[in-house]
Amino acid sequence: MMTQLIKNHFLLFILKRYTHVNNLDLSLCPRITDSSMTLISKSCKNMLRSINLSRSKFFTHAGVSNLVMNCVNLVEIDLSNATWIQDLAAAAIAEAKNLEKLWLVRCKSITDIGIGCIAVGCRKLKLLSLKWCLGVGDLGVGLVAVKCKGMQCLDLSYLPITNKCLSEILKMEFLEDLVLEGCFGIDGDTFRTLKQGCKSLKSLDMSSCQNVSPKGLSSLTSYVDCLQELTLSYGSPVTLALADSLLKLLKLRCIKLDGCQVTCSGLKALGNWCASLLELSLSKCSGVTDEGLSSVVAKQKDLKKLDITCCRKITHVSIAHITNSCTSLTSLRMESCSSISKEAFVLIGERCRLLEELDLTDNEIDDEGLKSISRCSNLSSLKLGLCLNLTNAGLIHIGIRCSKLKEIDLYRCAEIADFGIMAIARGCIGLEMINIAYCRDISDRSFISLSKCTKLNTLECRGCPLVTSLGLGAIAIGCKQLTKLDIKKCYNIDDTGMVPLAHFCQNLRQINLSYTSVTDVGLLSLASVSCLQSLTVLHLKRLSPNGLTAALLVCGGLTKVKLQASFRSLLPQQLFEHLEARGCALVWKDKIFQEEFDPKSWKLQLDILE
Repeated sequence: MMTQLIKNHFLLFILKRYTHVNNLDLSLCPRITDSSMTLISKSCKNMLRSINLSRSKFFTHAGVSNLVMNCVNLVEIDLSNATWIQDLAAAAIAEAKNLEKLWLVRCKSITDIGIGCIAVGCRKLKLLSLKWCLGVGDLGVGLVAVKCKGMQCLDLSYLPITNKCLSEILKMEFLEDLVLEGCFGIDGDTFRTLKQGCKSLKSLDMSSCQNVSPKGLSSLTSYVDCLQELTLSYGSPVTLALADSLLKLLKLRCIKLDGCQVTCSGLKALGNWCASLLELSLSKCSGVTDEGLSSVVAKQKDLKKLDITCCRKITHVSIAHITNSCTSLTSLRMESCSSISKEAFVLIGERCRLLEELDLTDNEIDDEGLKSISRCSNLSSLKLGLCLNLTNAGLIHIGIRCSKLKEIDLYRCAEIADFGIMAIARGCIGLEMINIAYCRDISDRSFISLSKCTKLNTLECRGCPLVTSLGLGAIAIGCKQLTKLDIKKCYNIDDTGMVPLAHFCQNLRQINLSYTSVTDVGLLSLASVSCLQSLTVLHLKRLSPNGLTAALLVCGGLTKVKLQASFRSLLPQQLFEHLEARGCALVWKDKIFQEEFDPKSWKLQLDILE
């Protein structure tokens, strides 16, 4: 049985009621003390196999030690973001002899000594994440490589390691997934002297390793011939030499080159020499042209996923080649491909009928293009933010033919109004997320229609001034799974909208009430939402210091609150101390009141800046 707790004061009650807890997720509990850990260890004992403390605070090495000593069958521990724990806590973890998976992301105070203890004590480890553990270097990683023989997944992102420990890592017999992102101390010299490699390695991430040359990479690929996924994002330029280095990777199915400078010759060679790729990511790559991209897709006809986000030089020529060659695509991301004409989008719907994910954010697509794309009946995610040529007419086609849609983004689509949203609500009953922020013609009619989408969990509707508490009330009653709500600058939503929200949406975790007409009364009503973690309240004109103080005191699950800086001097110091002790962070914003731009004017200004 898996249990996820919201507030730690329910801990005793839960553990008494459920006596066979195997997996305990405390990531929503900001305050877990050593006494809480003692309670868990005494209640769960040998039954507990997994515990997640990735967002919890206030426990020490003593609590970790108590947990490990009593729960001897623990196989998974997540202590990510515990920046305060040191080597004593690592030494305590080392007593978990059956541990198989350990996450220590951002545990910046742990050093080689602590990791060495874990390596010696936890010989059964199969997964270890040390991302951003800045105190760990070659010594600690080398010990892990030598002692943890069964390791399968190792994340060393942003560690200050050098070439010294790499030879030991690449000797690991069962290693399948290695992440070296941001390891700036690594260069290609070690790879050139390798005498053996990791034959089991299937996935390698060397993002931002800018000192690894194509020659070094070529030496490495000679010994990792089972590699299926390679990530070289924000690294060396994609030249003919780099493509040459991949020639021996006959099993390569996925390559990610996001943010790299790309040459036409390099891209052509990639298409010619790589085996049958299933996924190619060129997001934000400078230098991608029609000639290079068309050459790649002509050879890689089995592609399932393609990301060409912000490839601003490509035109309808590339889209014609993509849709002609890669008819099996299930995911196409092409945000901000600003040189592509509106006629090209018709080809996507005509030829790529298997698409499940399509990102067309900030493009010139119009209603005819959207009508064609509606033929992709398997679509589950469609992003159309900043597509200013779209109207209700195009959106109606999506509502009629894309019944599997779960996520749609219409951010700042200025011409979209109620009829379009009503069509989506009627036809896409399984909708889980919708973004209609700054669609200024949206009214309560849209919200009443969306209230029939009972699986809706995320509603982004900031800047919709026609929406009132009536529409929000309908959402609250119909969409009880709602977890994230942004109603910033919905000026006509007031306290009467908060009451049904608090009553029916007990799963709500994040809400932005900035610039609404909510007062002390409405804010206090949210106290009954025990899941609420994140609250943003900027520029609530009728919110008083006393009302805010009361709301912050009674909303016991809050972990993050964004407030107007002007309130700082008006709230009692004791409140700050209480919230800090409870694990709640206050973020102060000194924003002046801002009127909203016309969406088309806003887009024009952005284009001018670029």
